[in-house]
Amino acid sequence: MFDFFLQIDTLNAIKKTTGDLNGDGSLGLWEIIVLGGWIMVPLAIMLLGAVWVFAERSIAIRNAARIDSNFMNIIRDHIVSGNITAARSFAKNTNNPVARIIDKGIQRIGKPIDSIEKSMANVGTLEMYKLEKNLGILSVVSKAAPIFGFVGTLIGLMQLFSGINSSNEFEVGVIAGGIYTKLVTSITGLVIGLGGFLAYSYLNTQIDKAANKMEAASADFLDVLQEPTR
Repeated sequence: MFDFFLQIDTLNAIKKTTGDLNGDGSLGLWEIIVLGGWIMVPLAIMLLGAVWVFAERSIAIRNAARIDSNFMNIIRDHIVSGNITAARSFAKNTNNPVARIIDKGIQRIGKPIDSIEKSMANVGTLEMYKLEKNLGILSVVSKAAPIFGFVGTLIGLMQLFSGINSSNEFEVGVIAGGIYTKLVTSITGLVIGLGGFLAYSYLNTQIDKAANKMEAASADFLDVLQEPTR
């Protein structure tokens, strides 16, 4: 009878240390998160921050890269016909980086081409800065999350050896608890870091595409300015 109760106590201890809180023989998502300990809190904050930045920047970059295929044709027609006011009005009423760059160029019409090109390049630099806003957060998350996961690994090892030292026995529950904590934090940190890196790379690719559209529009505009003199 004593052995029976001892076995029950041992099973309860194993459930507690391995995270099986409801005793159903399997670990749910919440139980796995609890096993990670307090280190899961900063990891969760980084995950939420990365998701928010990715969603917000994706929408902003997509809107910035969206431009009517006839935009430059309309600008060209207005400028060639000498209707500078209509060209500028059309550019100002179009809300995207390309239109703002072209609008700056229209404002400088009459000045040397080099001066116009420089003014447009300055606006382009500002527009690129806007597109890259908060993008550094994803870079930080991609590097910091695995480090936090590694810290969780060290904490798990400390718990493991501390439990063994206090009990003076290699109990399955104590060993499993420490290993679980180590694995949960390590895997979580690596997954969040990988996700942050992929999101950062994807957004950078989309920004490069938007930058190419800005450069192409600027080149087309400078060509338009020289058309009447050809």
